[in-house]
Parts: sequence; C-alpha cells; structure tokens
Amino acid sequence: MSFKESFLSYLQYEKRYSVHTILSYDCDLTQFDEFLSREELGLEIEEASFKDVRKWIVFLMNDGNSSRTVNRKLSSLKSYFKYLLRESLVESNPMDRVVGPKQAKKLPGFVGEHSMLLLREIDFGGGFEGVRDRFILELFYQTGMRLSELMNLKENDFDRGTSLVKVLGKRNKERIIPISKSLEDLLDEYLDVKQKTFDRGNDFLFVTKKGVPVYEKLLYRVVVKHLSKITTMTKRSPHVLRHTFATHLLNNGAELNAVKELLGHSNLSATQIYTHTSFERLNNIYKQAHPRA
Repeated sequence: MSFKESFLSYLQYEKRYSVHTILSYDCDLTQFDEFLSREELGLEIEEASFKDVRKWIVFLMNDGNSSRTVNRKLSSLKSYFKYLLRESLVESNPMDRVVGPKQAKKLPGFVGEHSMLLLREIDFGGGFEGVRDRFILELFYQTGMRLSELMNLKENDFDRGTSLVKVLGKRNKERIIPISKSLEDLLDEYLDVKQKTFDRGNDFLFVTKKGVPVYEKLLYRVVVKHLSKITTMTKRSPHVLRHTFATHLLNNGAELNAVKELLGHSNLSATQIYTHTSFERLNNIYKQAHPRA
C-alpha cells in the first residue's frame, strides 16, 4: 500500500470522512503529483519541498484557479503531510512555511434604508397570503432570522408580555430577539386571518394556503417577489434581509456584540464582516462632508 493509499484509508476508517470528501483529497494529491512529474523534478509527493509547493501555487493561480480553490487544495496537502509526520513517514513538514493566496472578502449585499421604507407602501394583495407575505418580509427584516429559523417558528414562540420571540438557531442554540410594536400588530393581523381561514389550527406559525407548514422554496419565492418591487439588486433572498438587518443596526450605532447576539453568531469574527459595509458608508460621508477630503 502506498503512502497516499494509507492516508486515504485513514480518512475513511478513522476520520469517517464521506466518499465525496475522500475523492476530493485524492484528486488534489494526484494533481500535485502530476505537477511534480510535469516539472520533471523526479520527486514523489513525500519528497516535495516548500519551494516545490510554492511553485505549484503559482502554477495553479496562473492556470485560472481562484484563491479559494488553491487554498482548499493546500489544505488537502497540509492534512497529508501532517499524517505522514505523525506516522514518522517523513522527517519534516514543508507545509509549515506555506502561506496560501489571500481570499478577497465578499461583502454582504443589503437593501438601503430608503428602499426598505417602501416595503410599507407596496401592495401585497388581499386575503390570507397577502397578510402572511407582508409579515414574513417584515419579520425577516426586523429580526435578522435565518430562513430555517423563520420556517420552524411556532405560534407560542412569541411572548406578547415581554415583546420577545424565541428562535432556535444552529446546533439547537436558542436565542431571544425583541420585536417592535409594528411587528406585534402584524402578528395579530396574521393570526386573526389564519384562524378565520383554516378550520383546524397549526402549531407552526407560517402555513401555505392549504394550511400545511411553509417550506424553503415558498419563503424564498415570497421574498424575491416582493423585494423585486423595491430594489434592483441582482441578489434578492431571505439572507439579503438578514444582511440588511445587521447593516442597518450598525449604521445606526448598534454595538457589534449586540448585533452578534441578535444574529446568533458563535463568534465575533462572523459579525465583523458587516463593519466593512458600515465603514464604507462612513468613508463616503466623510468624503462628501469634510472640506479637506
């Protein structure tokens, strides 16, 4: 059994990685092996040096691979050499000195505050679906919930006495989000029309016109349909409303830690991406307002 076969076996039986993941590791290692052969270095993967890996990075970038793809391939190589070192199959790890290409941070898209004000003026249509859809968009925007969190809401998750809603997030982590008086009014209106529309109640807050719990594609369609009326953004989705919620809070002076808790992020680094958007806005204000800018 070759070193690579031994490593892949380790991933399968000890690490319990999926078949897809193991195939990905195999492909990355094979590509590096082919590169070494193509460069006529006469080396096995296990004999590669830091300089050989750096040459491969340059080759991959020149070949049109994104920084994200290159870093993923380097991650496979790092895992491989870490395994070899642990098994005493190599004396040193060339990956210790390797630095992958920087990945450009993708700033989240968000809807402007003026455009979100227009949401109150658009026609959602009459009847049950119209009332439901308006409440869905306002709930996304005013709470920053994830799609899966909103989809799984129950009627009793709302505490009217304290104006709070209980949300079950990732890894079954529960958090509490305050709700506004306007959102409470929409909740009352929706529950009233829901009760009048269906003979039997449903513990799930949001239901389809047939009275069964809503599903992801329906929520996505509802958001896309109505956001199209207030913004020309290419990307229109429930997650854009989550980004909008966070950005508007920060733009209006909310503390980063408070936004982190409201979004249900496990660490601050996940929330900090929104500060780039806020700083960009502040920078524009500075350039427009300061006489020396």
